[in-house]
Amino acid sequence: MAANNLRQIPLTCSGHTRPVVHLDFSDICDSGYFLISACKDGSPMLRHGDTGDWVGTFEGHKGAVWNATLNRNATLAASGAADFTGKVWNAVTGAEIHSFQHKHIVKSVAFDMDSENIVTGSNEKLVRVFNLEQPEAQPEEYAGHTGAIKRALFCRGDKCIISAAEDKTVRLWDRMTGIEVQRLQFNSNPNSLEISSDNHILTIAHGSSISFWEIDTLKKLKEVKVPTNVASASLHPDKHVFVCGGEDFKMYKFDYITGNEIESFKGHFGPVHSVKFSPDGELYASGSEDGTLRLWQTTVGKTYGLWKCTEPTDLGNSISSPREVQAN
Repeated sequence: MAANNLRQIPLTCSGHTRPVVHLDFSDICDSGYFLISACKDGSPMLRHGDTGDWVGTFEGHKGAVWNATLNRNATLAASGAADFTGKVWNAVTGAEIHSFQHKHIVKSVAFDMDSENIVTGSNEKLVRVFNLEQPEAQPEEYAGHTGAIKRALFCRGDKCIISAAEDKTVRLWDRMTGIEVQRLQFNSNPNSLEISSDNHILTIAHGSSISFWEIDTLKKLKEVKVPTNVASASLHPDKHVFVCGGEDFKMYKFDYITGNEIESFKGHFGPVHSVKFSPDGELYASGSEDGTLRLWQTTVGKTYGLWKCTEPTDLGNSISSPREVQAN
């Protein structure tokens, strides 16, 4: 049961036929904000972020899609897949713009701030940067990880790249020199990396812990233990709470300041693979092995998107039953 007697009723977004393994939101644009989902069915989907309404499907991959992302203003999408490609799409028309060939499964894709480059991470244990203005040019390449790359992101004003791999490390690469400049070592493989909306905090999910790091120094700010092996964690834009999910099918919300659990509830019918806050912080999305993605309210009972708060008007009913949020 969520706080204040209101029941959390998620919006369930169907349409995928296999596990949903990664989610990403755009920033807030002229027409709201958007959500993209990566799925093992090979077809990334674009949705309106506040309602989950389907906008379109990107068709062209010939294998499971492991990662999908949007640029800030939702004009471009990128996806990495088991067909050994990283693709860039026009997010308005759905047309494929670029396809970058790799020698193994592409597990991670991300745009830089100006959408001029994408960074990919693959099972080749390499991180690469492709220039979208000069797609035929040789990519920047960063070698040193001894396991498959799980996630790679631009950081520090796009001057660096941070990557997590199945070698129990997170590494920072300087793009000017091409060399590794810092390394974080963990007891288990880091599963997710997220940079906060103000670009100050790095959130890492590893084992049954979530740790938070200052992005400019990689100094550890705090670490919170959670009750399950966690696949993904996301920090609210105001940095007061974070959410996470993993092997036990549950969604967890924690107080970032104190590290205390605020609430948890059965979120899915399979392990949770990805969680992400919306850019306005009003909701968070989760993707699961069960083939669905779900949208959850940050503040249960708020009228937002497709949620409207209904007070029982019939007094006879309202005495015995708590208020509920109806998901239309």
